[in-house]
Amino acid sequence: MARYLIREATLVNEGQTYVADVLVGGTGRIERIGPSLSATAATVIDAQGQYLLPGVIDDQVHFREPGLTHKGTIGSESRAAVAGGTTTYLEMPNTKPAATTHALLEEKYARAAQTSAANYSFYLGATAHNLDEVLSTDPTRVCGIKAFLGSSTGDLLLDDEAAQERLFANCPHLIAIHAEHEPTLRANAEHLKAQYPDDLPPELHPILRSREACYRSSSHAVALAQRYGTRLHVLQISTAEEVQLFAPATTPAELQAKRITAEACTHHLWFADDDYARLGSRIQWNPAVKTAADRAAIWQGIAEGRIDVLATDHAPHTLAEKQNPYWSCPSGGPLVQHSLLAGFAFVARGLALTHLVALMCHHPATLFGIVERGFLREGYWADLVLVDPRQPTTVTPDSLLYSCGWSPFEGVTFPAAVTHTFVSGQLAYRQGVVDPTVRGMRLTFAR
Repeated sequence: MARYLIREATLVNEGQTYVADVLVGGTGRIERIGPSLSATAATVIDAQGQYLLPGVIDDQVHFREPGLTHKGTIGSESRAAVAGGTTTYLEMPNTKPAATTHALLEEKYARAAQTSAANYSFYLGATAHNLDEVLSTDPTRVCGIKAFLGSSTGDLLLDDEAAQERLFANCPHLIAIHAEHEPTLRANAEHLKAQYPDDLPPELHPILRSREACYRSSSHAVALAQRYGTRLHVLQISTAEEVQLFAPATTPAELQAKRITAEACTHHLWFADDDYARLGSRIQWNPAVKTAADRAAIWQGIAEGRIDVLATDHAPHTLAEKQNPYWSCPSGGPLVQHSLLAGFAFVARGLALTHLVALMCHHPATLFGIVERGFLREGYWADLVLVDPRQPTTVTPDSLLYSCGWSPFEGVTFPAAVTHTFVSGQLAYRQGVVDPTVRGMRLTFAR
């Protein structure tokens, strides 16, 4: 494996920003960090004026393989990920067939070993009938258990409260949840279908996927986790009320001690309900994008340390599918190629760059116990991304690497560009080109 010497980059790591050199060794690990380093037989990258960050860890993506590969594949979506500075992803089980057994899960790992440009792990899906599979999961080899408490894209649903209680009472592993109260969703859908039997206007999506549905489900899950001491991670917070369910953590020790944690997604921080008129189903996610006041409350939760992780819920569908009438239009959209650049736009609006790196790199590594990733430390795997703040990036259809070929960010100009991405010490992306030979690694977890 080649060696690289990254010179005079501005490192952003563990709350500090400073200029240093980084030597990536032939083992794929960070060999040295310091001023004025030298190395023989190393490719030199002049990074003066650029930020060097740990690679982004996205704890919630849907790469659609197996069974839904007309939307995306592990190969296509992981290439888009590394082009955007995401070096590690945790992928969801609602494929076809759903990954609800270890045998099916291992098939996904085998496919990723063949085609994934980024490092990877996969959630095991929880159902009302696979508790034995859940309990036999090796916590050092699988990122977590995923439970859909409200229906979304796919056929995984754990809406029976007795089954939910059994899971929370018995599962010793991290449980990540999609939190929407299914009876509330069904009642809302019945009411709206009576008024709009053919096609619901997109701006009513947050009425169907209501704030009440989100809060009832999230608060129920938090109460269960508190009762049983479950390690709970609530995904894609979308309402002001939900933010208050989570305790603040403002130091690494406080974060490490949290048993109930929360994630926000790029789209809930970027868009609001007034964007439906312009973008329609392109911003139709579950849970729904809600009001500007909800968006502000999520930002406040980030500032207070109540929201711990920033991810994407990357969920591609074809543009033809997204143009279907509402009742047959799938929710979700592609984001993973631009999540870090959207983060730099958030920095331009006032978010501290060190906090962005904590939300997207350090905190996922800490909360999931990912071994030797997520930080710029000697001896850690060299998952790295160089970002040039002097080079804006405009999102155009021909620049997209997603199989689905569209983005809700088309036409947006971000205030920076990803120039290089290293995955486990391999130069996976450089100046617009993904190396097709690079393969990521299966993650391990310290638990």
